[in-house]
Amino acid sequence: MDAVRVALLREVLAGTEWPGEVRRFAGALRGAVVPRGGGLLLVGTEEYEPWHLAAHLVDESVWSGLPELAPTLVRHRVRPGDPAHLSVGPGRLESAGRGETLLVVAPERPGAGLLQRVHDARRAGATVLTLDGGDPEVRGLAHEALAVAEGSGVDLETVQHLVSAAAGENSLPSPRGNRRFRDRLSDLVDRLTAPPPQRW
Repeated sequence: MDAVRVALLREVLAGTEWPGEVRRFAGALRGAVVPRGGGLLLVGTEEYEPWHLAAHLVDESVWSGLPELAPTLVRHRVRPGDPAHLSVGPGRLESAGRGETLLVVAPERPGAGLLQRVHDARRAGATVLTLDGGDPEVRGLAHEALAVAEGSGVDLETVQHLVSAAAGENSLPSPRGNRRFRDRLSDLVDRLTAPPPQRW
């Protein structure tokens, strides 16, 4: 999803709890990985692998100049011959500990094996964040959680796009106030068409 679509989503959700909740969660994610220099592990459930979130976080890490946001995707089923970046199995969670961040995406309740591995990683000192469907056991493992319950007006895929975009932002958004839609759209176009800042 490109920046224009993310901006449109934010406009649609303005006035709801979602922009603030997404920014809070994305700030917690960024705050967990950046000071520690990385070590972001991303894992889904046995039935759901968060491929899109992994790809968007990699993109955001490049665009924002924050390599710490690029995750290691932990997969439940690794096949022989898979490329190296797709060959990290659940055993990697067993070695997670202090200084690492574990982001769990769980639209449904994970199996007991994953829950136990996440619990063990937390006990070993890893910071645990969850994007979940509201399961109390999943949320109980998290230092920070964002629940996308059924009937909440958005789906988990949409929230993942918003979280990845917010995690890569270099500054807080400008105050909205009572500006007209046309003014906000004009500001958005200016930001999107401006050249990237030079890094020396």
